[in-house]
Amino acid sequence: MGTKQVRLSEDVYAKIADKKRPEESFSDAIDRLTSDWSLAEWAGWMSDAEAERHRERLSELEAADRRETEALVEDLDLE
Repeated sequence: MGTKQVRLSEDVYAKIADKKRPEESFSDAIDRLTSDWSLAEWAGWMSDAEAERHRERLSELEAADRRETEALVEDLDLE
């Protein structure tokens, strides 16, 4: 894959540098920042009541996972 050089103003460069993750190259950061979708686009797709039901269900699942793990630790005498 080839490369291209582009000129960026210092303020644009600084904005990208601020948003660039430590493990990313500038190309990777620009690719991520200009991708076709973002989590922000999903904001508001469900009502507050639906979101609360989802949070409650996730809490229930996490509690069940915790109980299952604790039972497994006890059964295997890993404490």
